[in-house]
Amino acid sequence: MMNVPSAAPGLRLLPAGDAVLVELADLPQTLGLLASLQAEPVAGLVEIVPGARTLLLTLDPWVLTREALAAELARRPLDMRSAQAGPRVDIPVFYDGEDLAEVATLLKITPAEVVRRHTGSDWFVAFTGFAPGFAYLTGGDELLRQLPRRASPRTRIPPGAVAAAGGFSGVYPKASPGGWRLLGQTPLSMWDLQRNPPALLQPGQRVRFVDAGPRLGVLPPEVASQDAMAAAVRTLDLPARPAVPNGIGPDAPFATAAATPTATVNPVIRDAPSEAQQGPGIEIRNAGLQSLLQDLGRPGQAGQGVAASGAMDRGSLKAANRLVGNLPAAACIEVALGGFELVSQGDIVVAVTGAEGPLTLIAPDGRRLPLDRHTPQALSHGDRLLIGDPTTGVRSYVALRGGVALPSVLGSLSYDSLADVGPAPLQAGDRLLLNSAPAGAVVGHPEPPQAAWPRAGDEVTLDIRLGPRTDWFTAEAVETLTAQTWTVTPQSNRVGLRVQGARPLARAITAELPSEGTARGAIQVPASGQPVLFLADHPLTGGYPVIACIAPWHLDLAGQMPVGTRVRLHVVAGFEPVVVPR
Repeated sequence: MMNVPSAAPGLRLLPAGDAVLVELADLPQTLGLLASLQAEPVAGLVEIVPGARTLLLTLDPWVLTREALAAELARRPLDMRSAQAGPRVDIPVFYDGEDLAEVATLLKITPAEVVRRHTGSDWFVAFTGFAPGFAYLTGGDELLRQLPRRASPRTRIPPGAVAAAGGFSGVYPKASPGGWRLLGQTPLSMWDLQRNPPALLQPGQRVRFVDAGPRLGVLPPEVASQDAMAAAVRTLDLPARPAVPNGIGPDAPFATAAATPTATVNPVIRDAPSEAQQGPGIEIRNAGLQSLLQDLGRPGQAGQGVAASGAMDRGSLKAANRLVGNLPAAACIEVALGGFELVSQGDIVVAVTGAEGPLTLIAPDGRRLPLDRHTPQALSHGDRLLIGDPTTGVRSYVALRGGVALPSVLGSLSYDSLADVGPAPLQAGDRLLLNSAPAGAVVGHPEPPQAAWPRAGDEVTLDIRLGPRTDWFTAEAVETLTAQTWTVTPQSNRVGLRVQGARPLARAITAELPSEGTARGAIQVPASGQPVLFLADHPLTGGYPVIACIAPWHLDLAGQMPVGTRVRLHVVAGFEPVVVPR
């Protein structure tokens, strides 16, 4: 087995689709560069996703070129002095974890010594991922960093569990499976959308664990206050979350993230509506296989462990909104396959785009009328709209004139199926109220479909750009990537398309890849050698190498490929890493 290659002298800039993966020598250098970029931001640098020894940088190409980025990084410090000078978050812990005694035995020390070492020095947030609010903490005690993961992961770890393994420590924000060693539990919430920002810990922060003593139902005086949170944050001065409109992330004039009440919002009326809840709207009669509210997502939340999510086929979402006179980023209902039915409550205007298939209006008197997609349609009170199984494509988009009247979640109404963030999936009986249409908004004219979507068995070609980890694969594997046909499997979903080929992709470097940022369109290759094409709800970080990235102009097509689609990959940009001398 080969070792992970050391970074070249200086930094390596690796192509990652529209982003750049900056590879450094080790975690301290990574934290040092992160601290520098946070303290002195670079114009045109949109988002940073830290990893164990990398930073995934998303650029605005109209403001910041890759050449200008390389020149900027060449002058940046790579030490942690600026990070160590930052604010500190104190986390009280009841050290009564299930694994505390076992950890002491493994390290040949007492449980009390484990606690002393865990609380005895600062930790640093290296990167986030796994779940919203989960932070990978490095630093701390050298002996604790030697703890291995459990041989058999637990199926459920309670929220607030404080754990350590694999060189890191962390706090589980919600109940989830995991293989780290449990040392104790904190009463603090790592993820709370009533807080601004919702994630307590973000990359670059210092953290100190505090022994809360025995679990007596109350915190000891040194950490008790009006609430536990006030005591936990010491000199913490986080920037205010900018105002955001639904679906386009930061930098916009309306709807603040601070107003969002919960992590996963039930967005609908499920009881008899009150007078305040009267007005035009719809009721869901049948939600089909999966019906979700989606817009253009929530970019800019990576520091909190949240990816952008959003519509799988953004072009069709924008087209549907255009047809009914909405803003391009307004939320639509994304319907996977068919079987969806709504009933109009009041007079409304709708449009359905995306996948092709039958669209039917059923009037209150029972008359059935076929309707055209890609055309604005007026529905009267009591009319029912049915979306049948698609003949081509997978996902339909239902735009409602005025847009749905709901509070946003971190600036978006998109539901992220992996992170479980956003308005809950729709179900039969849900009622959605509509906003008034913007002043001057004009209903559009019928439009042609965005594209000719495939059906099962069709062959589709996707353009790809090699990188960032193409050099982790054999030359034969890189050739196989484009030489053979891949087939979309039933295990595909909004997280990604799992494809199967006759020959798996072999790696030249078989060591474990330190966790690093991933992006929509990344083609990750797990141990099986059968690729996963990451889509809208991809994980923020991953531990398998990404051999290439789908070109942005083919991402919508990837989101409309049904199970059984045959896929050919075509390289349009080679793998050209750049070394930045230091």
